Amino acid sequence: MSDTVCAAGVDRLMDYLEGMLPAMTVAALEAHVSGCPRCQAFVASYRATPRIVRDATEVAMPAAIGTSLIARLRQQRNLS
Repeated sequence: MSDTVCAAGVDRLMDYLEGMLPAMTVAALEAHVSGCPRCQAFVASYRATPRIVRDATEVAMPAAIGTSLIARLRQQRNLS
C-alpha cells in the first residue's frame, strides 16, 4: 500500500479505535492494516499508549519530596 493510504488511516485512527467510523470505512482500514506491517505496528503502539502512560505515572512521590514541594510553592506564593 502507498504512504497516502497509511496517512489517511492515521487521520482516522482515533475514530476507528472508538468505533465511530462507518462499516465500509472500517472494513477498508482493516483490510489495509492486515497487509501493512507498518500500520499494524502503529495501531499496536497507539492502543498501548494509555497503558504506558498509566504505568509511567503510577510511581508515588516520596513524602519528603511532596513536603518540600509544598513548602516551595508556599514560599513562591508569599513572594508574589
